[in-house]
Amino acid sequence: MIGMNRIKSWLLIAGMAALFVVVGGAIGGRSGVLVGLGLAFAFNFAMYWASDRIAIAATRSKPVSEDQAPELYAMVRELAVEARAPMPRIYVSEMAQPNAFATGRNPEHAAVSVTRGILQLLDRRELRGVLAHELSHVTNRDILVSTIASSIASAFTYLAYMVFFLGGDDNDGPIGMVGFLLIWLVGPLAAGLIQMAVSRSRELQADESGAHLSRDPEALASALLKLEQTAKRVPAPVNPAQAHLFIVNPLRGGGVARLFSTHPPTEERVRRLQELARSGV
Repeated sequence: MIGMNRIKSWLLIAGMAALFVVVGGAIGGRSGVLVGLGLAFAFNFAMYWASDRIAIAATRSKPVSEDQAPELYAMVRELAVEARAPMPRIYVSEMAQPNAFATGRNPEHAAVSVTRGILQLLDRRELRGVLAHELSHVTNRDILVSTIASSIASAFTYLAYMVFFLGGDDNDGPIGMVGFLLIWLVGPLAAGLIQMAVSRSRELQADESGAHLSRDPEALASALLKLEQTAKRVPAPVNPAQAHLFIVNPLRGGGVARLFSTHPPTEERVRRLQELARSGV
């Protein structure tokens, strides 16, 4: 599992580098290729080394000490020992919406953040199930995969705007007007679909891994139902680019919007967890 996620991480990094190079060359020829390489290197370097700090800052999460949150620390430490993982840094966000996320490029640089809302909503057993899910993201190295997938989607969108504003005509550049239009129209959609596919897959895997870690799939299923119902009523000041990090989608939406969600349907997640419970996990 860990080895496969590492392969996915490097494939995504290589894919984003290739994207910048191709579009850079389309816009500016050889000089555009060099600019694209430079941008790809800088973007990947920033995402690899600073993904945890970016997520923590974006959600206004604050570090808490063991004296401030002894029960939270006890649950995380117990699960970390069970998973044979280093103790992650622990943060609390003052967001009223109940939610949680993990971030960091590897288990040695991981952080888990819970919102004030989730601490008030869930009982101890349910919160433990959520924390097991988040620690599974850490041990599976899902965080880096999802972060890079999100950065690819953002890069596609950014480059599409570059194409629109800086693109040439039929006689400028190697791909012509049709190519520019395809990049502008199809690129962001394709990147978004990639991000959603990666994110949904990682969430389902973390549900399963977390259920095995906590040995209590029903607790996570109960927590997901509570979180989904409350998240619909309580808004969250979250950038859409950060939505994939959370255990449930922090952004409200229904109908067609659900088809493009970074999270699988909660009812599907609950059904899978209940099946695990019946199998004796």
